[in-house]
Amino acid sequence: MNTIDFPWLTTIILLPILAATAIPFIPDKEGRAVRWYALGVAIADFALMIYAFWDDYDFQSSAFQLVEKYSWIPQIGLNWSVAVDGLSMPLILLTGLINTLAVFAAWKVTNKPRLFYGLMLAMYSAQIGVFVAQDLLLFFLMWEIELVPVYLLISIWGGEKRRYAATKFILYTAAASIFILVAGFAMAFSGDNVTFDMATLGMKEYPKAFELLVYVCFLIAFGVKLPIFPLHTWLPDAHGEAPAPGSMILAGVLLKMGGYALIRINVEMLPDAHVYFAPVLAILGVVNIVYGACCAFAQTNLKRRLAYSSVAHMGFVLIGIASYTDLGINGAMLQMISHGLIAASLFFLAGVTYERTHTLMMDKMGGIAKVMPKTFALFTAGAMASLALPGMSGFVGELMVFLGIATSDVYSSSFKVVVVLLSAVGVILTPIYLLSMLRAVFYGQQNEDLVLDAVVLDVKPRELFITACLIIPIIGIGLYPKLATQAYDVKTMQVATHARQVLPVVARQQPTSLYSLIFTAPTLADSQVPGLVNIAE
Repeated sequence: MNTIDFPWLTTIILLPILAATAIPFIPDKEGRAVRWYALGVAIADFALMIYAFWDDYDFQSSAFQLVEKYSWIPQIGLNWSVAVDGLSMPLILLTGLINTLAVFAAWKVTNKPRLFYGLMLAMYSAQIGVFVAQDLLLFFLMWEIELVPVYLLISIWGGEKRRYAATKFILYTAAASIFILVAGFAMAFSGDNVTFDMATLGMKEYPKAFELLVYVCFLIAFGVKLPIFPLHTWLPDAHGEAPAPGSMILAGVLLKMGGYALIRINVEMLPDAHVYFAPVLAILGVVNIVYGACCAFAQTNLKRRLAYSSVAHMGFVLIGIASYTDLGINGAMLQMISHGLIAASLFFLAGVTYERTHTLMMDKMGGIAKVMPKTFALFTAGAMASLALPGMSGFVGELMVFLGIATSDVYSSSFKVVVVLLSAVGVILTPIYLLSMLRAVFYGQQNEDLVLDAVVLDVKPRELFITACLIIPIIGIGLYPKLATQAYDVKTMQVATHARQVLPVVARQQPTSLYSLIFTAPTLADSQVPGLVNIAE
């Protein structure tokens, strides 16, 4: 049988969730067989991804590949339509790696292990479904399915305020999902033919006011997930209360769904509206960076500090998306991959530290580097990557975003200077709150009231293996970025070219002000539209 005819993507999506349905029938009293079963399924699915992409994926093509389309519910126009390209393929591999490691990280779960591992596998399937869906209604269904496992993981296995954090998470994300449904149906019923096929929707002609409204709806929905200020407040609470495996997936994968969806839908499918909102995204990115860094510095809870760090780092994704350059969008993709690896490692190590100290309050720790030297070394490596130390993936991603926005000919020099300088403030603040975190937790005198686990202090081989699986690609990408960028270089160039094509058209339609009362900085460069240089002044 020709392997390319095999339904790889359908198998990869359905394997974890179908395997989860068998968990109740596994004879196991203490949860040992269940955890080995869940880990085996996660590894098998990850291995299938690697084999399918290695064997059948063309890195030099920007087109959709491994395309599968089946009529599912024809009465409502719902098709099982899945495919991958440069935007989705690396994020699918990231999903596979982090979910597999998160299952391994949950080795000590003894409370309702069947339910826990079943939810982990169901969430695994839904996340992959979001990245491969080419039907907008299917995309919405996958987006919704992953919400329930996250809610239950926080509310059952979380900390003291787990119910509050879980309720806040589900209210924010479920309410935001309504905007996807409304905007999706509006696009589907616009024009002569009714369809949810994303490629067809992207080729439709929409009235300007309609497209702007739809763009706003998607921006709100994806902005909650990313998260964008001021839609971010659920994240620190969710991270602060979620179990370590849940935090790994939240930071490593779920936030990336928002960034991916902004590129896939807002930029690719609604390029005319993106002209109006790109400067807004750049400004929101700056706000995320500075605000997230300032709030992170004020946190005394270890996981909440890391959560606000995620808010800050996602600001670079917004700036890259808004840059209108292939380098900027390339940097946004690399930032998502890099942050996924870095954040997963830091939140896992925060969980390791909590198991030993039984607290997340940094002012109650101190001096534990003496008794946990390996944990200290690994935590330091993760923190160095997060603060963009040269030689690690965080540095390359942020540098590409900076160069992308700085070299963009779509904005005026004054606007670019403001964006770059304010973003640089966040870059300066990042080492301050991360190094002060390391100092509070590991340096100085040990708190006399801190009760350490006398049985197991430093990292075990299992924990060392999980962290190494994240740190090694962080260093590898930092030293040789092409390990990641070759997967999507061709696609990001196509996305940037597609987005830029509408700039002259919009400028001719709006030769006067687009932002006359609000924005005055963004302008279209002379080289793009001679004689029609002002779209924002």
